[in-house]
Amino acid sequence: MKATLAILLGAGVFAGSVLALAQRPATAGIPVREVSIFKDGHAFLLHQGAMPVDASGVITMDYLPSPLLGTFWAYSADPGVGISSMTAGQGRVAAERPALNLADLLQANVGAEVLVTEKPGAAREAASYPATILGVPQRSALDEESSSRQNFEAPASVRGDVILLRTSEGVKATPLDRIQDVLFKSTPRTTIAREESRNLLTLTLDWKNRPATETAEVGLVYLQKGLRWIPNYRVTIDGKGSANVKLQATIINEITDLTDVTANLIVGVPSFAFKDILDPLSLQQSVALSSYFQTNDRTAASNALVSQVGFGARAATPPAVDLGPVDAGQNEDLFLFTLRHLALRKGQRMNAPVAEYSFQYKDVYTLALPFGPPEEIQAMSGARGNMPADQQAELARLLGTPKPAHKIRIRNTANAPLTTATALIMENDRILSQGMMTYTPAGGSVDLESTSAVDIQVTKSETEAGRAPNVMRINNQTLSRVDMSGSVRLTNYRKDAVEVEVVRDVLGEATEADHGGLIQKLNTLENDRPSWWRYYNWPNWWNQANGVGRIVWQVTIPPGGSVDLKYTWRYLWA
Repeated sequence: MKATLAILLGAGVFAGSVLALAQRPATAGIPVREVSIFKDGHAFLLHQGAMPVDASGVITMDYLPSPLLGTFWAYSADPGVGISSMTAGQGRVAAERPALNLADLLQANVGAEVLVTEKPGAAREAASYPATILGVPQRSALDEESSSRQNFEAPASVRGDVILLRTSEGVKATPLDRIQDVLFKSTPRTTIAREESRNLLTLTLDWKNRPATETAEVGLVYLQKGLRWIPNYRVTIDGKGSANVKLQATIINEITDLTDVTANLIVGVPSFAFKDILDPLSLQQSVALSSYFQTNDRTAASNALVSQVGFGARAATPPAVDLGPVDAGQNEDLFLFTLRHLALRKGQRMNAPVAEYSFQYKDVYTLALPFGPPEEIQAMSGARGNMPADQQAELARLLGTPKPAHKIRIRNTANAPLTTATALIMENDRILSQGMMTYTPAGGSVDLESTSAVDIQVTKSETEAGRAPNVMRINNQTLSRVDMSGSVRLTNYRKDAVEVEVVRDVLGEATEADHGGLIQKLNTLENDRPSWWRYYNWPNWWNQANGVGRIVWQVTIPPGGSVDLKYTWRYLWA
């Protein structure tokens, strides 16, 4: 190992490690030109710009992203220039930093003419004299050949404790701590080139037998997590069938500064097979991100709706949301909204208007009647009074008298889809509710829940109609059939006629329904079980013998009128 001591011998001569660093290839960040932002927090960034080239045809950049495996690519925008290789590693560069003390200020102003005042000592008085700053000697980092040794890390340069000044009598070496103050005859520089260790990215260019130029137009593309957009809708209805729908994007930037960037906000999330693996060129340094980018759905809310399809009881459950990756969004077709001239520094958040639509809507009313556990299951598992209080409250809420929901049905007549997002519903200047807009392709319809329809009264009654013994045998278990009948009465106390969609789910097989009720048999393998299912001890033959039935009615009730919906169903029991 060899160490060199740089000594400045004349005005305007700046030797040493800082000078050596200044002679290395210039480092700079390459600007972002375009970014495609996904709702799950991933972004595809494109950097491009004219970068300085050293004498050997190499570009050195001090920006090293943390891309996903297989998504990091470099390219040349000059037709006659190619990319030979891209290398990532640690290196030392001279970075401009503020001169925070007298020593920094003196070192930053080599060649300046000054009036130096030294502190008084025990045997001398304070002395002032004119001088020219030659520099502060310092020991540079170890030779580059040492850095090839295993487990070697080059140390930073070490600044000496003396300053070299040219005076009328010659070159004077004065301890820095002896200098009391310095008067500059002209405005001094207030920044200093300080040696720092950084992650560097170098591009070796292929000039194809052409001489290298001072600059080259190059670019980088990669996929990285840390930039996301969260859509928000505001739906304003006029009470007469017209709706104004505005889409706003909340953009969270935790990757890099964006200046005058074209941003594509993507609806839908493609599959990223290696989203949890960083590219080796990132030097395996993952980026620390806020909770807005966490995958744990318990941390905070998301712009993705967790599916509520299944067993009817789910329809009465508030939608579950999280702010993690939008896996449900992968069912959405990819579509983009483009924002021009986006400026957003790292760490900032922004709300930006994206789109505005004029749609037609109509008022609809829906009533969901979930099924409950049969009396035999409750008896087998113990009386309901043995349940914990929270379970009793949940079951009572699900099986209590339901209320129809007033919804706004909007038909999407735009040429863009409506994405999964929160929706604030207003009537003129009055807030009605906040709900969830679900993904709706162009030409489709979506229902937004507004309020409970308190002017529509519902009563429900059900009785056992009979039993038929020994109708089936499963695994040496003889089963009987339990026949049930039910009725739902709806009374309209509004001043106008209403159209109501009624959905009744039954545990077993729906057999008959009046008023044109549509009978369906649900696939229990594709539908979630209600939360109370785990409260009971179900016999092992239950799924083989019983399914889930659904009856759907579409009825119109005149003002002050009523309608009785009658139906029957059956299930098997031992």
